[in-house]
Amino acid sequence: MGVIRRHGQFVIRVNPILCDGFGHCAELAPEIIHLDEWGYPVIDPEPIPLADVGALTSARYAERGCPRQALFIERIPEPGAR
Repeated sequence: MGVIRRHGQFVIRVNPILCDGFGHCAELAPEIIHLDEWGYPVIDPEPIPLADVGALTSARYAERGCPRQALFIERIPEPGAR
C-alpha cells in the first residue's frame, strides 16, 4: 500500500445568502469555524494545508452537515501544480 500525499491547501467558504445561522458548522468543526454574536459562521481566511487530515475531515463534516448547503470547501493548488 502506498503513501497518500496531499499537496496544496484549502479554505472553507460561506455563501452568506444561503446561511441562516443555525450554527451546525461550528459544532462539527469547532477548531476551524466560530460563530459571531448572531450565530453566523466566522472562518479564518488563511488557507489550511491539505495534509492536516483532522481539519480537512472536520471541514467536510461541516460542509455536509449544513442544512442550507451554505458551506463549501475550495482547494487551493500549490503554485505550479496542475
